[in-house]
Amino acid sequence: MIILRLDRVMADRKISLNELSDKVGVSNVNLSKLKTGKVSAVRFSTLNAICKALRCQPGDILEFIDDDAET
Repeated sequence: MIILRLDRVMADRKISLNELSDKVGVSNVNLSKLKTGKVSAVRFSTLNAICKALRCQPGDILEFIDDDAET
């Protein structure tokens, strides 16, 4: 399972959803869905713009958790 950590990176950078929306050129609604993990896909162009605006790597925003692994 892929977990989105956009909220954590935004908090670390002290950037609001509105500010990031302006910098990335994506609507608040779509960014909010991305932030809460209510999306099934992310365009590379959007991911690129987010990483550029937040000065981070994709791995800072995306995390893989093996939900089939035994604990």
